[in-house]
Amino acid sequence: MNPNKMVLIFFILLLAAAPPLPAQQKITAPREQFGHDVGADYVLVNHTRLVEYWKKLDQESDRIKLVEIGKTAEGRAMYMAILTSPESHKRLNRYREISRRLALAEGLTDDEARKLAAEGRGVIWTDGGLHATEVVNAQQELELVYQLVSRNDPETLRFLDDLIILTSVSNPDGLELVADWYMRNPDPKKRSSGDIPKVYHKYVGHDNNRDFYMVNMPETAAVCRVLYGEWFPQIMYNKHQTGPVGTVLFAPPFLPLFNYYLDPMISVELDLVGAAIHTRFVAENKPGAVTREMFSAWWNGGGRTTPYFHNQIGLLSRTS
Repeated sequence: MNPNKMVLIFFILLLAAAPPLPAQQKITAPREQFGHDVGADYVLVNHTRLVEYWKKLDQESDRIKLVEIGKTAEGRAMYMAILTSPESHKRLNRYREISRRLALAEGLTDDEARKLAAEGRGVIWTDGGLHATEVVNAQQELELVYQLVSRNDPETLRFLDDLIILTSVSNPDGLELVADWYMRNPDPKKRSSGDIPKVYHKYVGHDNNRDFYMVNMPETAAVCRVLYGEWFPQIMYNKHQTGPVGTVLFAPPFLPLFNYYLDPMISVELDLVGAAIHTRFVAENKPGAVTREMFSAWWNGGGRTTPYFHNQIGLLSRTS
């Protein structure tokens, strides 16, 4: 797929919080499900309630398929939502096989690869909640899925036609712990995620993002199985919090320090996607997004950098 086309298609993932157009009649909105909008003050949705909502959307919409991809360290089921057009859902196995063949490039001529690329769909992975006290990201997954199954504007429909979007909460145990701890106080204005009595991953806490080069944890194994053994997405988007002080969002391009063992095409395409993200924010008069602040593409052991060794565009954003 042309990188420029893939960049333009990707924007919906960063604009998921925009006001939706009229929803399909049968789709349950977050406010109906939870009694509040996603991102409302003083409320967090835990993993149990998130999965309940996604299962309801799976019943209501033909744009989503919910699949279990593994178990967590505490034994919870880990789910991934597959979002695409109803027509593409009918051919998921074929599109997954095309993505795999193109990624591995085994026994393919250039002409065969071009034909497969023309037939296939772009595949994007996006996740949230890896560091569970960075609460905005797992909550945003709720809104992202709702937007993609409910919006009917031409751009969203084109995205669904051209893409297969895979999304998951990458630390369900942490989301359950942090959300329940935060919501324990009946007085909303006294709620806090401070003083949590244990780390938000049973074994590695905050270092679950440092596990992607050795894959010791079951959550990491589940994600890596999807990324490198099943779907082989062209873009991997890993969301964090917070942005640099005084900003709303950090997104690539990164600082100009790139691991020289990697194919230079990865660096160029990474900058291309990042520049397109910022161009869209500027064009829509949405200030507060910054680039080249603090983060590079040098250390390659994390969730968004390990994909570089698989010729995938690994993105990081940090939202304040």
